[in-house]
Amino acid sequence: MEAANKGAKGAKGKSIGLNIEIPAEQKPNPYVETLLDFHYFFSRKVMFVKYASAFVIMPGGFGTLDELFESLNLIQTERIGSFPVIMVGKEYWRGLIDWIKQVPLKRNCIQAEDLKIFKLVDTPEEVVKAIKDFYSR
Repeated sequence: MEAANKGAKGAKGKSIGLNIEIPAEQKPNPYVETLLDFHYFFSRKVMFVKYASAFVIMPGGFGTLDELFESLNLIQTERIGSFPVIMVGKEYWRGLIDWIKQVPLKRNCIQAEDLKIFKLVDTPEEVVKAIKDFYSR
């Protein structure tokens, strides 16, 4: 999150932090200009998705997976408008993507078209290209 806030602030954009109140207290990074605190994860995710122009998903744990799958599900079910969902780190995400193709896809729980909702990349340049490509169509 800090890198995103730093980049937004450096580009003279809006640097907004969506903090979650959890026992292992999370502190806002020094680049946050507007801070919103949330008690519940679901309300924090609603705000993420409502105002997102793109999701750039870095390697992470359960919270990251929760945010990733929430965005994919809302786009797939057309509850929100489509936006680019970009997963960074092919080696990190490969096992999950392989499982999605081998289990939910083969069992017809998702469609092949659903695999186009997200893009897998390795570099910042590929992230920028994916976002530009999405919005140029």
